[in-house]
Amino acid sequence: MLLTLAQWLQAQAPEYSFFRVFNYITFRAVMAALTALLIGLAAGPAVIRHLTALKIGQPVREYAMQTHLVKSGTPTMGGVLILIGITVSTLLWADLSNRFVWIVLIVTLGFGAIGWVDDWRKVVNKDPEGMPSREKYLWQSLIGLTAALYLVFSISESNNLRVLELFSSWVQSGFDVNLPPKAGLLLPFIKEVSYPLGVFGFVILTYLVIVGSSNAVNLTDGLDGLAIMPVVMVGSSLGAFAYVTGSAVYSKYLLFPHIPGSGELMIFCAAMAGAGLAFLWFNAHPAQVFMGDVGALALGGALGTIAVIVRQEIVLAIMGGIFVAEAVSVMLQVTYFKYTKKKFGEGRRLFKMAPLHHHFEKNGWKETQVVIRFWIITMLLCLVGLSTLKLR
Repeated sequence: MLLTLAQWLQAQAPEYSFFRVFNYITFRAVMAALTALLIGLAAGPAVIRHLTALKIGQPVREYAMQTHLVKSGTPTMGGVLILIGITVSTLLWADLSNRFVWIVLIVTLGFGAIGWVDDWRKVVNKDPEGMPSREKYLWQSLIGLTAALYLVFSISESNNLRVLELFSSWVQSGFDVNLPPKAGLLLPFIKEVSYPLGVFGFVILTYLVIVGSSNAVNLTDGLDGLAIMPVVMVGSSLGAFAYVTGSAVYSKYLLFPHIPGSGELMIFCAAMAGAGLAFLWFNAHPAQVFMGDVGALALGGALGTIAVIVRQEIVLAIMGGIFVAEAVSVMLQVTYFKYTKKKFGEGRRLFKMAPLHHHFEKNGWKETQVVIRFWIITMLLCLVGLSTLKLR
């Protein structure tokens, strides 16, 4: 919005050359982060008071950690604060004609809506389980598949008109069109290697990345500040990849596929970082507010969508290793429990408690120890991911 205004003012008054600074993505990214941060810090107290007045308190499961019982009643659905900061800041500073900005916003707000309904049911019905898993997965799948079908053609072309032409060609050819190499699966640390996925392979991979990352972040959101800081770090790192792939010069020099328009996602990533840091101000131990599914599902979906656009699905798994470990720990725990119950008549556990952060709490780690150590691990993994920019 401000970019369009600045370009109009520059056209009306060429002598005011300082308006040209709005054309630089780096400038607008910094301003987007600051804007989202200030919105979050300013609106945070009012949002928390409003949630408290509505008695939107976090229910705690009976089988949860005993040390977490004191958190019962702490306002939840604080992810709304993050989404407000991201949305307002992105709309102000991003190029609103950019198709990638809109698809990421739609996915983020769509998953946020699912989380809102889930959190609302937990609060109104006093049911810690919230929305049934099948219903939640259905809506996640609908959004994930819709985004995947759009991105498979959008990444391959430079504008929406070309996207429609490619989609039409795909349909007329009997669903058999070869995608360009930049739509293939890229391997980190290896130069110019792209494995062709085809339309259906791309859609399946994209769906798994978006829905998987959304649920992985949601599973990680179990301790004060545990999920939001890794989201900030991973999102900021993806912003660097977006800047590279969006630049014809840098992408050629660093041997990355050039995806016109993807650089604008740096604005969204910066806004996510700013909004996340503002939320951390209130979510740090002892938390004044919890993110809830409305924030966790939305942020995870955003990370997955951005990673797909900049063709860094594997790097996302590396940098978001904590999210992956949390999700895998739950899958292993459930699978092993069902297997042993069927075989021995009694379910057994691989971990003392899942997700993984609870296992470490059971082993005697304090909550703050788990959180900070997971932050450190994420920081190291993000550095490894960023190293793939040059080590290829």
